[in-house]
Amino acid sequence: MASRLIAGRGRLSTVGSALLCVWLVAPALADAPLGLPTQPDAKATLGLVELGRRIFMDRRFSVDGTISCATCHIPERQFTDGRATARGLGGRELTRKTPSLLNVRYQTSLFWDGRAKDLETQVRAPLLGPAEHALIDERAVGQIARQDESYATAFARLLHVPKAGLSLREISLALVAFEKTLVAGNSPFDRYLYGHDPQAMSAAAVRGLALFRGRARCESCHRMGENSALFTDGEFHPSPIPIPTPVLAQLGVLTEKVANLRKWGDIDGLNALVATDRDIAALGRFVVTLAPKDIGSFKTPSLRDVASSGPYMHDGSIAGLAQAIEFELYSRTEQNYPLVLTEDERADLLQFLEALTSR
Repeated sequence: MASRLIAGRGRLSTVGSALLCVWLVAPALADAPLGLPTQPDAKATLGLVELGRRIFMDRRFSVDGTISCATCHIPERQFTDGRATARGLGGRELTRKTPSLLNVRYQTSLFWDGRAKDLETQVRAPLLGPAEHALIDERAVGQIARQDESYATAFARLLHVPKAGLSLREISLALVAFEKTLVAGNSPFDRYLYGHDPQAMSAAAVRGLALFRGRARCESCHRMGENSALFTDGEFHPSPIPIPTPVLAQLGVLTEKVANLRKWGDIDGLNALVATDRDIAALGRFVVTLAPKDIGSFKTPSLRDVASSGPYMHDGSIAGLAQAIEFELYSRTEQNYPLVLTEDERADLLQFLEALTSR
């Protein structure tokens, strides 16, 4: 079992068998790691965080007792799973790469297509998804907690909800409290730029930073601020991964199917379809906006800890970070923005991206 979370900046906390840095000042994250924005959150009490951690690791919150949140969001792997695409019940291959949960508290929308507006909304999709945790409804989620007296006691004490009233809402509140503590900053880059330590990054990484902010124009989407950097604009852009030919061939049928689900308000059905149908998943942001211009567009991922969170792209089709750089250079040129870097410059850019790895 994991040890209790320890309050205070920069202290180490064990989650499962992994060590991660947790900066938690109950009841608010008022002192973020170097390089991250300060974002108070009055809901994040230490007791609720610990309860959320227990639920996050608990495989009983699935229809057959084999899947927990940590099955895909593995602490040792930057809270992703190292696979090209996620695996669901019975090892079923799902449609998209598992995104990391590090710094998820700062995201303004969730999933690669942004169809969840906040963490509370996002939790519902995997718990009720028939190919993921496959719990039948909100009450079924609460029933698992009601069967464990330690959960019932904790929810009564922390949220003042009686045992009989436990449902998906209470489970979500606990999970979100835990997930908001998963912050990653204070990398060599942060110590160099925001900590004003000229020795924190190698000379190659410094040259890579200049390329990133200058000629390579990476910062246009992977944003950096004056006092902090999330390395994403939180926006949605056309993917350099081509839309598969079979999707283009049946685009009318696929878009109509999505439009009908949204018309009927069947969000659970839409979540399940995106998770299991590769053709629907390839539509990207369209499943949210129903705007033709958003077909094949996906959210800009953060580059923090990017060297440790491969493979890359929404479909996990790019295996390594050096390969991802090469692919980006190629796709930029295809989009009529010729970007030619020497072998040494590519190596410098790779060194910079590796310097975004947190301690």
